[in-house]
Amino acid sequence: MQKKENCKYIFVVGGVISGVGKGITASSIGLILKNRGLSVTAIKIDPYINIDAGTMNPTEHGEVFVLKDGDECDQDMGNYERFLEVELTRINYMTTGRVYLTVIEKERNLEYKGKNVEVVPDIPLEVIRRIKTAQKNSNADIVIVEIGGTVGEYQNMLFLEAARMMKIENPKDVFFVMVSYLPTPGIIGEMKTKPTQNAVRTLNASGIQPDFLIARGATILDEKRKEKLSSLCNLFPDRIISAPDVKSIYDIPVNFEKEKLSDKLCGLIGLVCRKPDLAAWKKWKNFANKSHNGKEVVKIAMIGKYFETGDFVLSDSYLSVIEALKYSAYAQNKKPVMSWLNATDFEKDPKKLNKLKNYDGIVVPGGFGSRGVEGILSAVHFARENKIPYFGLCYGMQMMVIEYARNILKLKDANTREINPKGNNLVIDVMESQKEILKNNLYGGSMRLGEYKAVIRPNTIASKAYGKKEVLERHRHRYEVNPAYIKELESKGLIFSGSSPDGHLMEIAELPKNVHPFFLGTQFHPEFLAHPLSPHPLFSAFIKACVGNKK
Repeated sequence: MQKKENCKYIFVVGGVISGVGKGITASSIGLILKNRGLSVTAIKIDPYINIDAGTMNPTEHGEVFVLKDGDECDQDMGNYERFLEVELTRINYMTTGRVYLTVIEKERNLEYKGKNVEVVPDIPLEVIRRIKTAQKNSNADIVIVEIGGTVGEYQNMLFLEAARMMKIENPKDVFFVMVSYLPTPGIIGEMKTKPTQNAVRTLNASGIQPDFLIARGATILDEKRKEKLSSLCNLFPDRIISAPDVKSIYDIPVNFEKEKLSDKLCGLIGLVCRKPDLAAWKKWKNFANKSHNGKEVVKIAMIGKYFETGDFVLSDSYLSVIEALKYSAYAQNKKPVMSWLNATDFEKDPKKLNKLKNYDGIVVPGGFGSRGVEGILSAVHFARENKIPYFGLCYGMQMMVIEYARNILKLKDANTREINPKGNNLVIDVMESQKEILKNNLYGGSMRLGEYKAVIRPNTIASKAYGKKEVLERHRHRYEVNPAYIKELESKGLIFSGSSPDGHLMEIAELPKNVHPFFLGTQFHPEFLAHPLSPHPLFSAFIKACVGNKK
């Protein structure tokens, strides 16, 4: 395809309420434009003072997604990577804190050459610099920029100002998509457009007119309301896209194409787009169909720690894990049904462990801290003893090793330094490089983060799943299996089937298949590399074991 002279920027903003689906909209727009032969990258702007998402509580903010270069960022970055099949870097993510910190550091380093540094224009100019750097690094035709929050909030005003400045500078290269909610109050029974009208006017007050309006709602937007929005929001009717609730987020790109959104976008942005890649689009539609047409149910217990603000946020806390399980299940024509089990319940009433027999598999995802740890260890023991497929991720692998040390090595006080710093048998210990960091309370961005190589041991469950000798996986942890206990653990049957190239750090632990159908944990986070059309091999092996357990 011929190189485009000018890159195009599409800003995605939200109206009326938060959580309206800006991230999935941005991902879906990227997907349909990529299917038209355009190279796409994506940027998320979070209006937080936090430098990154690494120190945020997952029950408040949702999952912390980790990029290959170790950047800890918002879960929408995971959606971008999954939908677009791309690998993004830290330049694709920015927060208010990150932008201000850069400007202040530049001022301290005299990079402004002594001039007066002000919020406007210097903060918006730094935002623009970051956006253009992300485009340059990816050489993309299209940069999709999602601005977090809702129009009218004080927190995102400077990001909207940056977008406005870019539009003034290059009016033919910058475009805006507003995703806004149209409520249907039950007592009225009619979809109301007034909140969205007000949201558009608020955006107009920032000097921005949306080019497209994505009309979110419980039902399809009818023609009468589309005409009303067109008249009062200064938009052509065909640029108002109905986006009703769907069974799966993976139906959203399909619905967009039913409204010919990629045709309309290609016409607006002025780039030559090829015809849709029908083969690639067929694969996506088949996947989307499988997302709600699985024939056989696979019941999975997710034993977690983050329940403090209610069950409804748990899916956000473990979003990538949930999606990775779905991808592998859909690929095997299975329907995953996940139940959230609070680890502290097993501590209060051990009899509740018996209900784990009702599940085809058990997952213990990542986490931090001491809350619920004894409940998790009881669940791991139950899974091992009853031969229920078990998949431990990061913290879940550490719990697996502690359980094995306590009950097979008979080290009843086996523990992790994270829980008991003064313990005698710390089978999970802090990395040497982390001891000074912990001593000085320097937690932000200080763990083992990002992509690292692992060597896979032959003739293991891991080697059969991967089908290769070396893999690259993403990490987010501070503690490791203590090398002093490795030989003893292996002598009693635990296999470390993956390790760092120097053999010092244990990456995967498992039991042989003749001992347990699937008892495996990873120190890394394989969920970060699971994509809709390319499920992660370890998740696929786990789902296969769950199906076997069901039978």
